[in-house]
Amino acid sequence: MLLSLVVHTYSLRYWFPATIMLGTAPAYLLSWGVWRLFSTVLPTKVYHKLDDRLYCIYQSMVLFFFENYTGVEIIIHGDIPKNKENVIYLSNHQCTADWIIADMLAIRQSALGHVRYVLKDGLKWLPLYGWYFSQHGGIYVKRSAKFNEKSMKKKLCSQTRAGAPMYLVIFPEGTRYNPELKNVIADSQAFATKEGLAILKHTLTPRMKASHIAIESMRDHLNAVYDVTVAYEGTLTAKGQRRPAPSMPEFLCKECPRIHIHFERVDIKEIPPEPVFFRRWLHERFEIKDRLLTDFYDSDDADKLCSFPGEARHSPLPLSKTLPSVMILGGLTLPLLLTETGRKLYVRTWVYGTLLGWLWVNFSS
Repeated sequence: MLLSLVVHTYSLRYWFPATIMLGTAPAYLLSWGVWRLFSTVLPTKVYHKLDDRLYCIYQSMVLFFFENYTGVEIIIHGDIPKNKENVIYLSNHQCTADWIIADMLAIRQSALGHVRYVLKDGLKWLPLYGWYFSQHGGIYVKRSAKFNEKSMKKKLCSQTRAGAPMYLVIFPEGTRYNPELKNVIADSQAFATKEGLAILKHTLTPRMKASHIAIESMRDHLNAVYDVTVAYEGTLTAKGQRRPAPSMPEFLCKECPRIHIHFERVDIKEIPPEPVFFRRWLHERFEIKDRLLTDFYDSDDADKLCSFPGEARHSPLPLSKTLPSVMILGGLTLPLLLTETGRKLYVRTWVYGTLLGWLWVNFSS
């Protein structure tokens, strides 16, 4: 009986925030839809401004659970600019929670609404979200020969022409690094050897196409690239072996005590435009990440183990940054659930919104 209670309590750690985050989606999408219809007669720049504000409200609610609810400790190494910039965010990729790390940095720069993602194509089938991320400026890409370079350029150029603020998140590895997937790591290292590049131990070999297209399509619009290296504390076993980073459910179950974030700003003028030099530049950035992560996981020096170099700054997120968004979205959702008409609208939004969204992203890609 006691064991069952413990297991039930543990599962609630995940199901409670997941229910809130998913449950508020219809109310959020309905609110956004009203604004989208109204804004058709307004300048595009005006639409982007309120769309970013609405997106900030929703993502702030998400961060309430991933930061305040979990109590995770955020440790930042490096200086995050105080002013908002148009940037591309490049990071190593280990787990589904990596997307939230970009939000964590953006909210500390008051740029949360500007976050847009380059996403793998399969994510466009997510109910409601798959379509909305595309509407907010997200770009779905396929790997290898199926990569649609023209479509990506077109979408990025249309946003820059509209003056949309840009905090574009890209994971150049293309897939998650998992130390247990030896075949994926071996294939990545074989590709590096074939291309004459240094072999990486704690990241996969970065692919350059999406990053290069994004930078060259928006070079005149961008200020910098944010080069971010993330390590999740608690992923080193007692035997000194690296284990997989926490999934979103594990993260919400408070299984990650600290996140270490190494931040470096690279001015856009320092990034070579020519593809052959860009490939070398990008790989060198990942060589730096690999050295940072090697010290984090493998160092014989106790001062370097489970830490990044430089001053470590603890960066708690005040409740005032996230709790109001929880209240706003809760206030929009409850009226829908408390009346029969509202419940019908709620269910229909999930069903028809998802189906229409699938049709939209399928035929527009």
